[in-house]
Amino acid sequence: MLGQIAVFLIAAVVVVPVFHRLGFGSVLGYLVAGMAIGPWGLALVTDVEAIVHASELGVVLLLFVIGLELQPSRLWALRKTVFGLGATQVGATTAVIGLLAWIAGAGPLAAFVIGIGLALSSTAFVLQTLAERRELPARHGREAFAVLLFQDIAVIPVLAALPLLAGVDSQAGAWTGALRAGAVLALVVVAARPLLRVLFRAVARIGVREIFTAAALLVVVGLAWLMTRVGLSASLGAFIGGVLLADSEFRHAIEADLEPFKGLLLGLFFIAVGMSVNLGLVATLGWLLPGLALGALLTKGVIVYGAGRLGGDTPGTAARLAIALAAGGEFAFVIFAAGAALGLLDPRTGQTLTLVVTATMMLAPFVFLGADRWRAYWTEHRAEPEFDRIDEPGNPVVIVGFSRFGQIIARVLRMRAIAFTALDASAEQVDFVRGFGSKVYYGDATRAELLRAARVHEAKLVVVAVGDIEKSLAVVDALRRYDPRLPLYARARNRQHCFRLMDRGVQVFQRDTYLSGLAMAGEVLRGLGIDAEEAERSVARFRAHDETLLARQHAVYNDEAALRQSAREAAEELARIFEDDAAQVASPPSG
Repeated sequence: MLGQIAVFLIAAVVVVPVFHRLGFGSVLGYLVAGMAIGPWGLALVTDVEAIVHASELGVVLLLFVIGLELQPSRLWALRKTVFGLGATQVGATTAVIGLLAWIAGAGPLAAFVIGIGLALSSTAFVLQTLAERRELPARHGREAFAVLLFQDIAVIPVLAALPLLAGVDSQAGAWTGALRAGAVLALVVVAARPLLRVLFRAVARIGVREIFTAAALLVVVGLAWLMTRVGLSASLGAFIGGVLLADSEFRHAIEADLEPFKGLLLGLFFIAVGMSVNLGLVATLGWLLPGLALGALLTKGVIVYGAGRLGGDTPGTAARLAIALAAGGEFAFVIFAAGAALGLLDPRTGQTLTLVVTATMMLAPFVFLGADRWRAYWTEHRAEPEFDRIDEPGNPVVIVGFSRFGQIIARVLRMRAIAFTALDASAEQVDFVRGFGSKVYYGDATRAELLRAARVHEAKLVVVAVGDIEKSLAVVDALRRYDPRLPLYARARNRQHCFRLMDRGVQVFQRDTYLSGLAMAGEVLRGLGIDAEEAERSVARFRAHDETLLARQHAVYNDEAALRQSAREAAEELARIFEDDAAQVASPPSG
């Protein structure tokens, strides 16, 4: 036993970091590690079935943690995207792939298992990849998160239904069992919530960390066992337990305690799946395997693209969403393993499907890379879309750049019934904002003809809300050339951006996060027990000092040594200011 544990740990420690560093993700690393040490590799571990059974607790813990993340308020806020786009993607993909599998000769139940398994994507892989590419805040990133959330939720009833589907033909009392299972499920949902809170409050009062962890494991294992006793899946019980605790004050502590167990056992599960992959089947399948993998990627990608377009996405956004979700996911291994264990899939089909999903996950990084290359080529060689025609009369305010910063200004102006003209150089951003009813024009504000069409010369002022520093400065330069007397109000990303705006005569600007940082500083002072009026005065003194310092440093910001000396002197000066304030508070003047 110790030898096998050492083999698992060595395989994970050696292989997984390599795959993670190469950008393939840890799941694929675990699968390859399992292939290497399993019966079809070095044969260091041969009892695959026992390892699979032991590691299923990792999947149970994963679904419990997913349940902890699904706060009802969060689900309600995302309901349209989650249950609209998510249900469309899963339902359509399951139907199309299931139909193709049925045409190819699979039975109806097997076709359903194949369809739903290949409809799922890897939550861990997709979210990590989008985060590394800084695409999660984009529209396709938010939609990918919503679809993945629906997929995670959809896995639960699927795993619960598979045992019932497998027993439809052999158990005369299947419907009676289903009703009994439903009654137990309803009882758990109603009664477990208050009981779980009482349990964790009592354990928390004891103050022993390991007992708290043991209680969390007891909840997971206990609910999982209860569900299996009434014919449902252990995963369903764990998921329900997580959802019931999602709004409790113990959610973060439970998640932190269970994370190491979940990570290690889930890694063991993927290693076991890799060990069960029949590498001899790869040679037998030949070119059929890459053909099936590419077919699955293409079919799923087309369906996701269509779902995105139906949901109002631009072609570019829908394409990015399709690329992100085209590959298979880790829950496919869970569903295929459950289907094979229940007799819904024959062993060879289950092994082939596992290979197909693994191949799609291996191809996914190359799909992202190819899409980036194609996008760069297309951007370089395509004809620029024509700028929008601006037919409205001149307005008192022109806003250049309509991201979050510009939109906030626009909403305040609209509230005051002040007309404005909004410009943005991103066609996708313009399409996205127009979908919410805002009127914004596509165009490059560095071009004089667009400024003329927007009647900038009739405006009382122009707000430059462009986020990119160099583009912001280019817009300011263009506006200065067009009308040197025009008042400019600019967004500044940092202190250096302020200095360069000041070089161009811009006197009114706001630094990103500066005011929110000052507001938070005031809250911190009040939280430390300082009087609210005194905290407000301290923040005001700092702001006045910093604005004076900004003007002073503008004269030397190109001289790094002088700038550093100025910063040191300013820190000493600020300390003296607050020391004087403290002395005045301690001994107020008479009268």
